[in-house]
Amino acid sequence: MFDFDALSHAIVRQRVLCVGDLMLDEFVYGEVARISPEAPAPVIAVQRSETNIGGAGNVARNIAALGARCIFVGLVGEDEAGAKLKTALAQESLIEGVLVCDATRPTTRKVRFVSEHFSTHMLRADWELAQSASADIEQKLIDAIVPLLPRADIVLLSDYAKGVLTARVIRNVIEAARKLGKRVIVDPKNLNFAIYRGATLLTPNRKEFAEATRSRADTESSIAEAAQDVMQLADCEAMLVTQSEHGMTLVPRNGEAIHVPAHTVKVQDVSGAGDTVAAALAVSLAAGADWETALRMANAAAAVAVSKKGTAIVTSAELRRKILPHAFLAAEEKIIAAGGDLESRFLDWRKQGLRVGFTNGCFDILHPGHVKVLTAARGACDRLVVGLNSDASTKRLKGKGRPVQDERARAEVLAALEAVDLVVIFEEDTPIKLVAQIKPSVLVKGGDYTRDQVVGHDVVEAYGGEVLLVEVLPGFSTTSLVDRARGSKA
Repeated sequence: MFDFDALSHAIVRQRVLCVGDLMLDEFVYGEVARISPEAPAPVIAVQRSETNIGGAGNVARNIAALGARCIFVGLVGEDEAGAKLKTALAQESLIEGVLVCDATRPTTRKVRFVSEHFSTHMLRADWELAQSASADIEQKLIDAIVPLLPRADIVLLSDYAKGVLTARVIRNVIEAARKLGKRVIVDPKNLNFAIYRGATLLTPNRKEFAEATRSRADTESSIAEAAQDVMQLADCEAMLVTQSEHGMTLVPRNGEAIHVPAHTVKVQDVSGAGDTVAAALAVSLAAGADWETALRMANAAAAVAVSKKGTAIVTSAELRRKILPHAFLAAEEKIIAAGGDLESRFLDWRKQGLRVGFTNGCFDILHPGHVKVLTAARGACDRLVVGLNSDASTKRLKGKGRPVQDERARAEVLAALEAVDLVVIFEEDTPIKLVAQIKPSVLVKGGDYTRDQVVGHDVVEAYGGEVLLVEVLPGFSTTSLVDRARGSKA
């Protein structure tokens, strides 16, 4: 397992120059209500709709969502769709849009009608002029792109065959990038891969790769064999073939092929998954990842993307949850810092009518006495919340030299316990504000407290909750453990 956090921190310092076919993606969600009397066609009862930046613009959005900066160059027409895209791009803080306008062509627009219940695409309507840009627009694109290359850490060409990435534009960009030592990733559409000659990496899907290489491309070995010939033709360093539910195979020009299986997910919509793959590859390679690490990042990003509806973006946090083992994430996802969003965590619990328990303490050195109380508390409820005194609060209560461990360390140890469902750090000396906010069904403390000494007992009992005192385990005290440890050092 690679160091995801270190890679993520490196990604936010990267800048990707993305060039490609921009389009307006519209999704209309509804259900077939009846058959039209005017013609034997279904009538869709529209329930909602949404508009997204699509095509290569969706690649740019994914680059930004993963934390990197993106300079995006695309083409729009002088129409309403183009104006919408300009406005939408201007609102993306991590995307610098450089748009060339061609008044002779419409902005590419795609409207998809989707079954809300089944997530099935029923119909798509397109407005486009799928032909190469004219010579003067080609030159405007080249003049816009080349001066931006020195500012980029990596270049990504997203080809949807709508006219931006002509042979001339591709050649000028790749040659200029190579002179500057910039790597170029291409998500190709042209089946003549030689047109992308000199690129670092090509990322066709299995169908595109099979047609371009005239091979079956149905096994890892057949893909690896066919890729070697086409890499010679395209003078590229590697070929990545995406295979939907069968995973991805990356074939470097020098080295063994690498295959990763697809993550098991419930597929909602495959629209834009290729955009997400290209974006994840670009930011990972720009940040210094090797081929296998970049491949695993892209594979996980694709799994997140297809589990969403529409042309979705994938955030760094979502990617982190998909890549890192569940045991690694389980503890940290249980922790809420002081002042954090507590309500969102309780929303589902309340909807399910779950019985919530609460206990609190400093938990400076977790010992068997603590574990007994926490285990008993969890047995009395469906979900257990532990209020944890912050470092400042612990110092006020326990005196100089405490806490021995900082609040994050204490929270992580607590959160690692199966009995604990949520750890909430609080700054006050008592958890009364938390008790009032959480409204637990049961308030739990050790038996060394009396009912009247338990902070919040009156609040909980006022609405019908109960106070539970758990018999303590003799011989265990954090203070005595700290004193004994410091005494042995002396």
